[in-house]
Amino acid sequence: MNTTPCIITCAITGSLPQKADNPAVPVTPAEQIESIHAAFEAGATLVHLHVRQDDGRPSSDPERFAEVQDGIRKHCPGIIIQFSTGGRSGAGRERGAHLALNPDMGSLATGSVNFPTRVYDNAPDLVDWLAAEMRERRIKLEIEAFDLSMIFQAAKMEADGRIQGPLHVQFVMGIRNAMPVDRRVFEFYIETLKRLSPQATFTGAGIGRDALTLARWSMELGGHVRTGMEDNVRLDKTTLAPSNAALVQQVVGEMAAFKRHPASVTEARALLGLPAAA
Repeated sequence: MNTTPCIITCAITGSLPQKADNPAVPVTPAEQIESIHAAFEAGATLVHLHVRQDDGRPSSDPERFAEVQDGIRKHCPGIIIQFSTGGRSGAGRERGAHLALNPDMGSLATGSVNFPTRVYDNAPDLVDWLAAEMRERRIKLEIEAFDLSMIFQAAKMEADGRIQGPLHVQFVMGIRNAMPVDRRVFEFYIETLKRLSPQATFTGAGIGRDALTLARWSMELGGHVRTGMEDNVRLDKTTLAPSNAALVQQVVGEMAAFKRHPASVTEARALLGLPAAA
């Protein structure tokens, strides 16, 4: 049984269009910082960050990212800060404007995929540009893989130098119209990643009702885990837990069964090849 420390990523801000839809979801910078701090104390050592306007609508404002990042660094010493470069962070190259703030990590999807009501569009030229921005700034990438082709593309980009390895890949399963949470597929993803990039690490990110199922599989198979409000807001706008910290605590409570423990800041940074915290 794998006993590697388990990095818990907390994706704190859900996809609700308006704050009034669910007051448990942190939206303002102060709410986000407070929520991250509580998740950090519960065992999370990596935060996946979007920012929003005060009414809950997505924002790509680098000043907003800077405010939240500064607060996180003050209140959560050493936590790994990962900025999203997804569609909620703007359109086109606007999605990478905040990378100038030099977070520890940035997310990158290496292809397009269907979401419940739209196409999550990641054109090849945009993927290459975002990867180049992160490589130049020495920002560690997390590859968000929504299907098998994205794993192959990430490995190709590592091989030709567009991505600095070793890869860290997050397998996203459970989004409606995309890949469901399926044990045999998950195992095949892991096998394929290890064949193409033997030094790679991985995280399981299950969406909605199957989030904890994928978390258990990932812990069992030696991977890491993502949880948080972003992944656990249902279509009816209810959540699976009252807070991000509660979702982190839920994952921590499962770890003993797999002989795993939550990675400390020092362990998480070493596992991902990141510099020690200042």
